[in-house]
Amino acid sequence: MAAEDTSVSGVSGRYATALFELARDQNVVDEVKADLDKFEGLLNESADLKRLVRSPVFAADTQSRALSAVLDKAGIAGISANFLKVLTANRRLFAVADVIRAYRALVARFKGETTADVTVAEALSDKNLDALKVALKSVTGKDVALNVKVDPSIIGGLVVKLGSRMIDSSLRTKLNSIKHAMKEAG
Repeated sequence: MAAEDTSVSGVSGRYATALFELARDQNVVDEVKADLDKFEGLLNESADLKRLVRSPVFAADTQSRALSAVLDKAGIAGISANFLKVLTANRRLFAVADVIRAYRALVARFKGETTADVTVAEALSDKNLDALKVALKSVTGKDVALNVKVDPSIIGGLVVKLGSRMIDSSLRTKLNSIKHAMKEAG
């Protein structure tokens, strides 16, 4: 099994590392991760917030005031809020998604976990998610966090990406294989 690449680099890696070290020193690693997850959820739900974060058109003070209002309303405070405000003041808020991803990688490495990206045709039950985690733990020897994405176009089955390894047992892929085999035979 190839090792999962959990390296963090560049601007987002430096910011994530600084945040992680601060959170670790204050024993709030999980709280900061939860706040960042909440902020990412807000980003994914709001086109306006996405535009505020990504657009260089907004002045730093406008971006800062708007971000403060969003953080207050979402209940994000403490280190997480201060960190997001620092990103804004330094005109690096556009990189927040990469910073969040890098922070998650640092937390996973710190906890001895690995992450698998799983694509399914329909949402899995908790029982099935637990079974998948157990199966992946038996392969990796580590606790596995799952990033589950629902994509009805795979028809059935699932696609699991763990580090550099990918297992595609989707019905769409199987049907395409049969179709290709039938074309070669005919």
